[in-house]
Amino acid sequence: MKIGVLAVQGDFAEHIAALRRLGQDTVEVRLPRDLEGVGALVMPGGESTTFSHLMDLYELKEPIRQMAGEGVPIWGTCAGMIIMARELIDKVPTPMGLLNIQVVRNAFGRQVDSFEEDLDMPALGEEPFRAVFIRAPMISQVGEDVDILARVSDGRPVAVQQQHLLATAFHPELTRDLRFHQYFLSLT
Repeated sequence: MKIGVLAVQGDFAEHIAALRRLGQDTVEVRLPRDLEGVGALVMPGGESTTFSHLMDLYELKEPIRQMAGEGVPIWGTCAGMIIMARELIDKVPTPMGLLNIQVVRNAFGRQVDSFEEDLDMPALGEEPFRAVFIRAPMISQVGEDVDILARVSDGRPVAVQQQHLLATAFHPELTRDLRFHQYFLSLT
């Protein structure tokens, strides 16, 4: 199966490298035609307003909404999570409404406030997952049909799943730990 990685902006190359280390066939998605034959999609981190603008420019949002409606696994990290959300506190950019969460952009602070934290994530096993947070968004509200996979030490949710849709406020692709990518692939 071919895994698509949205490659209009952001850290798509890191996700591709992680997926290839797992032996996955990947494709960079820049235009709707690049989604043909894709069995799962990663929406990486980046700058969410630019990300949203480029997705509109290249007419990617509607085909991705259709994929989500058809049950294709989609995973958003950081900016990808912002774009996937039902609602943003900030109101900009306009989210796609795929995932029943409300999100606050840059909720953990500016670039200088970036941090790492070990997260307990039972879905990945007993060993904590070292999460990298860079200008990270915060999930401020979780819908009834959304499972919380991980929380930071103060209790705020930072990884969620709604059936075949995943979102993380952090960047698993910036670590050598491939467990989250493996978890995503298990949804296919």
